[in-house]
Amino acid sequence: MYTIDFSHPSSLYFVGIGGISMSGMALLLQDAGFQVCGSDRSPSAATEMLEAQGITVFYGQRAENMTEAGRIDCVVFTAAIHPDNPEYKEAHARLLPCLTRGQLLGQIMKHYQTPIAVSGTHGKTTTTSMVGEILLGAGLDPTLSIGGVLKDIGGNMRIGHSGYFVAEACEYTNSFLDFFPKVGIILNIGEDHLDFFKDLEDIRHSFRRFAQLLPQDGCLVVNGDIERLEEITEGLRCRVVTFGAGEPNDYFATDIRYDGFGNPRFILHCPGGAKRPVTLSVPGEHNVHNALAAFAVAECLDIDGSLAAGALQGYKGTDRRFEHKGTIGGVTVIDDYAHHPTEIEATLKAAANYPHRKLWCVFQPHTYTRTKAYLKEFARSLCLADEVVLADIYAARETDTLGVHSQDLQREIQALGHVCHYFPSFDEIENFLLENCIKDDLLITMGAGDVVKIGESLLGS
Repeated sequence: MYTIDFSHPSSLYFVGIGGISMSGMALLLQDAGFQVCGSDRSPSAATEMLEAQGITVFYGQRAENMTEAGRIDCVVFTAAIHPDNPEYKEAHARLLPCLTRGQLLGQIMKHYQTPIAVSGTHGKTTTTSMVGEILLGAGLDPTLSIGGVLKDIGGNMRIGHSGYFVAEACEYTNSFLDFFPKVGIILNIGEDHLDFFKDLEDIRHSFRRFAQLLPQDGCLVVNGDIERLEEITEGLRCRVVTFGAGEPNDYFATDIRYDGFGNPRFILHCPGGAKRPVTLSVPGEHNVHNALAAFAVAECLDIDGSLAAGALQGYKGTDRRFEHKGTIGGVTVIDDYAHHPTEIEATLKAAANYPHRKLWCVFQPHTYTRTKAYLKEFARSLCLADEVVLADIYAARETDTLGVHSQDLQREIQALGHVCHYFPSFDEIENFLLENCIKDDLLITMGAGDVVKIGESLLGS
């Protein structure tokens, strides 16, 4: 495998450079003296930001781009790039060294004294951001690689100058097994990415292997409520710290209360019987659990508990995580990235504590594989909204070979006796919402695709 050397920066070409993680790594390596360029399908806010920093971006992925780029020591690919991609084929035809996104991120981790990897089926972006806020509040000058835009740093990447590096660790294609964490978090383990994993047991095995990456002087912060947890943690050489719904977890919350916008406050219980009041500025019980994990990491790093609690209260969220977009005609518009039934349930339960007359959810299913695998689960979780509006499935990295459609999900929801509407275009959805949403309604656009455009278009109309 090709190895990057920070003492001898080389020239890297990123295929899919506009991706949330790829763009961050491109900036970090450029800052470290590497020559960086790459390509993407079309312009985006991320590619425009890269170009503003002097990084060349080619639009449209063609073999000729790699000739125009000049010297290339290594090519980096995302999981979305397939062997039929012209730049993939060109790189292999020229026998250029290649790295996956995960392999490169793992090599970057080795450059830091205290790499922190945040894994789990759900909650990675929020918890990574919370850990980052705590390290920033402690004056530890961390480098942060986040799967979303953190408001306090104005982007998804912060380049620090200390030994602290915090990154999301995604299990898809087992990419997090190429990491080198000293502190690891496992937030939860559930079924997802079944286009890669065989089943839940295969996923659990992957998280077990991730836990085994931690060194003897490292620490694993893990959800103690994970089923058959001992299969994940047994025999680990590192320290293991648990968080969860109650005792006997090392960290747990009691007396959870919500303000008028669904933001929780609670009593945090720590090892040894210590208690601490905590207030969050992001809604939902799921964020209580994310905060427990982040606080546990803080104590693993010997950060003062009062400072950590203050940083958690100051965390205002990341883009596309229950993000308040604005109001139109008295209708509040929220956008959320939830694209798995568990995430949808958490978001809609959080919305129940937010002021509203009627709760509308505009959902864009993400990938055919996930939609087909969880059709009934999607239907049950979406029924937590008063009215559901469905857009077409966002294909992402897939093509439609499974014969599944959003109307299949509509039928499942209607079979549960719930109101559900489907429209094949965003324009039709927007017109329907303009006619039917009224003052004091709460409208959530939801999904990992481009459904956010619906709310933004309504607010701009």
